[in-house]
Amino acid sequence: MNQSLSVAPSLEEHTHENPVVSKQQLFTKQLIVLVLEMLLALPLGLLLAKFQIGRIAWIFGGIAAGTVVLQGCRILYQYSPKPNRTARKVGMALVGLTVGASNAHGNLASVASGIPIFIFLTLFLLLSGSCIGYIYSRLSKTNLLTSMLATVPGGVGIMAAIAADYNKNVSLVALVQAIRVTSVVVLIPFIAKTSAGNYYPQTLPINGAWLNFDPSQLELLLLVLLITGLVVYPAILFKIPAGDFFGALLIGIGFNPLLHWLPFVGDISFNPPPLINLFGQMLLGITIGEYWGDKPNFRKRTIGYALMSVGMTLVAGAIAAILAMQLTSWDWLTCLLVTAPGGSAEMILVSLALNHNVEIVTTGHLVRLIAINSSLPLWVFLFRCLDEQVSESV
Repeated sequence: MNQSLSVAPSLEEHTHENPVVSKQQLFTKQLIVLVLEMLLALPLGLLLAKFQIGRIAWIFGGIAAGTVVLQGCRILYQYSPKPNRTARKVGMALVGLTVGASNAHGNLASVASGIPIFIFLTLFLLLSGSCIGYIYSRLSKTNLLTSMLATVPGGVGIMAAIAADYNKNVSLVALVQAIRVTSVVVLIPFIAKTSAGNYYPQTLPINGAWLNFDPSQLELLLLVLLITGLVVYPAILFKIPAGDFFGALLIGIGFNPLLHWLPFVGDISFNPPPLINLFGQMLLGITIGEYWGDKPNFRKRTIGYALMSVGMTLVAGAIAAILAMQLTSWDWLTCLLVTAPGGSAEMILVSLALNHNVEIVTTGHLVRLIAINSSLPLWVFLFRCLDEQVSESV
């Protein structure tokens, strides 16, 4: 005990004396952890691909790798790295680029007419999440703002960051959000594969070409990645809602038309190589797994209430899917993918793997991402007011 107490002050003192060195060491450690996770996620993805999991096998490989590496760091080296939010932003950008390129020839104009329905479904999920949060708060004896941040469909990192800003239970918020995202990512592809197996294509060929080594294609790849970085970085810097995913998606949609418009470029067409999609999926999976590996020990009762709230959220998503079927001419699988509560990038990837109404699913989730993120200040203000009123009445 004395040793552990004597080490902490010296570490704090070193941090204050050499902040630059400390930041460099932290970056180096985060990079080492990420490399280890990628090295583990790749063989796990290959293994899952052999079992015909589908093109999102790499997400599951990333989830397992993120969990194992963070737990290993904690147990073997007494080092507890925090989930790498930068890695998720890069993964979102890579996935957005891939999805945008696949939608380049789609008829997005016809989908725009369904935006009122997308907004209605988003409001339904938000209101449902608020009701579920209130029920969860009363049953688990948790303050209302923490419960709302835990149960409203949104990003794990975003909701956990807001909880930290207001000194709420960050670990609990991250736990419930991670259970929800993982449940959706696992259950929806399973339902889609078992119920619509004829739509489900084979996974990325293990022996296929992951990268086109043609010089012109490599140059275009470097160019599109550079443009994506130049567009996505300011979007992240100015905290534009869903800026990383949305910006990359627009680049993916507009890159080929821009090439064809330029007079000095010949008849060249660019498609992102499968390796870009693979890396994007692994990074998305790794960041989900890191939230699992980062969890402190919770009581069984806490986990039970978290599972209950996630179950209610999944039921709300199913009800939203039924409403979408009544209001539109979409088939049940499209409605399920559009209304799945969370994991927006992952659900768009599932629709891409299924080659099933990608434009509709993409538009629906983008509308929801923008609506949730842009309205977050209002929701947090309302939750805080309700929390104060409840505290005063007790």
